Amino acid sequence: MFIDILSTLVARLNLGKLGVSLLLVLYPTLSPVSAKAGELSHETISPYFPSPFYIGEKDPELPVWVIYKEGPVPKAIGYAFESIDFAQIPGFAGSPMNLLVAIDTEGELLDVQILSQHEPVFVGGLGEEPLKAFLKQYRGKSLLQSIKVSSRMNRASGLSAEEVVLDGISKATVSVRIINQTVISTALQVARAKLGFAHGRDPNEVARVRMDLFEKKSWDELLKENLVVHKHVLNKDVQQLFAGTALEDEDRIAIERPDDAFIDLYIAPVSVPTIGHSLFNEQDMEKITRYLEDGDHAILVMSTGRYSFIDEAFVRGSSPRMLALTQDKLPMEMRDLDVIVSPVLPRAPKVEDIKVFQVASPAGLDPDLPWEMSLHVVRQKGIVYPEQVVKDIDVRFDLPERFVTRPEVKKELEGWLAVWAERSWEIAVLLLALIILSGALFLQNRLYASSRRLLVFRYAFYAFTLVFIGWYAQGQLSIVNFTALLQALKTGRSLAFYLYDPMTIILWAFVLLSLVIWGRGTFCGWLCPFGALQDFVRFLAKSFGVRIIRIKSPWNGYLKKLKYLILFVTLAAAAFSNTLVDSLVEIEPFKTAITVVFERSWPFVAYAVGLLLLGAFIYKFFCRYLCPLGAGLEILGLARRFNWLTRRVECGRPCQFCRSACDYDAIRRDGSIDYRECFQCLDCVSIYSDPDRCLAEIALRKTGRRMIDADKERHAGH
Repeated sequence: MFIDILSTLVARLNLGKLGVSLLLVLYPTLSPVSAKAGELSHETISPYFPSPFYIGEKDPELPVWVIYKEGPVPKAIGYAFESIDFAQIPGFAGSPMNLLVAIDTEGELLDVQILSQHEPVFVGGLGEEPLKAFLKQYRGKSLLQSIKVSSRMNRASGLSAEEVVLDGISKATVSVRIINQTVISTALQVARAKLGFAHGRDPNEVARVRMDLFEKKSWDELLKENLVVHKHVLNKDVQQLFAGTALEDEDRIAIERPDDAFIDLYIAPVSVPTIGHSLFNEQDMEKITRYLEDGDHAILVMSTGRYSFIDEAFVRGSSPRMLALTQDKLPMEMRDLDVIVSPVLPRAPKVEDIKVFQVASPAGLDPDLPWEMSLHVVRQKGIVYPEQVVKDIDVRFDLPERFVTRPEVKKELEGWLAVWAERSWEIAVLLLALIILSGALFLQNRLYASSRRLLVFRYAFYAFTLVFIGWYAQGQLSIVNFTALLQALKTGRSLAFYLYDPMTIILWAFVLLSLVIWGRGTFCGWLCPFGALQDFVRFLAKSFGVRIIRIKSPWNGYLKKLKYLILFVTLAAAAFSNTLVDSLVEIEPFKTAITVVFERSWPFVAYAVGLLLLGAFIYKFFCRYLCPLGAGLEILGLARRFNWLTRRVECGRPCQFCRSACDYDAIRRDGSIDYRECFQCLDCVSIYSDPDRCLAEIALRKTGRRMIDADKERHAGH
């Protein structure tokens, strides 16, 4: 049935017998494929765990395999499982990748390996080696740590031990973030079921501090209600902590004056309005809250005494080395806000050290549950290789229930929202560029009467498109966007994977809107990075005197239909076969030239370079004759509602000047515009608006008569 539908479309687009024949040849290879889960058997998973390890039987209740270590008494050391059994998160290609994940009985990741994936950047593209190198970073990482991915990581000394940042892959930002979400979400599911973990709460599901509740409190009331927790530690208390250690007798002051104060520690979440506004004046609170995003927390730590939570190596604005924040044994990062504040309440103690630390919302701190602050007390002896012992003084905080509220659960927010926030400046730059382009297209007749002005703007925007949208922001739209959509719809999976790529989302939104106003040429002529690269190659060739070769009819018409055939075959493959579509989408050189910037094996590079060189002689050869995305946009461009390119009555009757100047062959003999083929280069607009180039205007100025009138008289004379 599907081949009948395709044949009908081929016939309506007048692609001829060649199109139907090619579809019939390919149809046997388009075997239906459904999303699989749990592909591994005991025999196929065992090679992943060689001696001294071996795999037990599969759990009958949960799709996990027990990993054993050989010995006199075999010991279960962890669990192995396929990610697709727990989280089918679609990748950039629209289909979920399947990873083999192994964790030990303490929640530490033993290994992560690829079982199957169809990410365009790793199929061909960069190849799987960068992906394998990325996955190796998970080994030894604990699910009790906050594991994040960054391709622009600045490994500052303030990075806490509880936070892990993996080096991403710069040309595969979207894919590796989805991989990270897959690994963590699946591993936490197994850890909760098998190891009793209660961690991994969604930061958007935790309670929130009530910002509308304020009760003015005195210092004594804050202490009495435990809104400020005070920990008074004596020297003898610390001595007891170090009792039995090698450095028990190292602190002479503590031994000689056991009843003296070691430290007075005060801790309070000042992002709670009742606490913060009771402690500080409005100026200090403004200093604190200006740095807090929605859901963030600010924790005040003050101390006085012979010991401090600020050591000599403390760096302002960094994570403190002497303090650790935990909730349910889950470590959470906090950073110094680097603000100078001072309590204004009467009877508040005079403290020696005061800091306010930020706990970001993604850490998942739940203000409705108790949390602990641990002060590390360090004793050491020796200089070159000092002997060191560390003990903790723990302070527990439990915020009364009336100060918090639980929001409605929001699904699928954390991951993609974090990506949009991280790329906010890139998004702003892209939006500004789209506004500029829209203005240029709306005001075309005013702006481009000067051909030089048009040339400068065109190549400046091409440079932006190629360098920023393409190479830097990785915003090259592709037929893969269509095939991924088809595959996701076929299997009933969520389309949320698109949200991880804000550049693609924004560009598609703009392109779909522009299809109604201007047609397909807005993207193909201005926003396609590979198209911009072709234009630069053609510009260089032109400067060396290379002349354009025009393909004559009827071959020009036949070749233009070829891209439709490629589009239909590719979409048919996407509907039936993941493997085949991975090969067919390589008709686009975008991955080679834009995504990985020619870092591929030589056949792919030769193909891309060959198309660029061919485009130097036959203008935009790939775009006009082979591009399946362009074909799709031509079809969608039928929704265009405006003939926005102005024409004169003389255009085509008899004047053919613009038609001869159009390298796209998008102007018909009668002077009308073929908007399906128009790339919006605006050359005809520039000619139309220039009285020194438009032949109709020149004739009118010189003879006082319109060309069309003279042409009618000439034909009448015959």
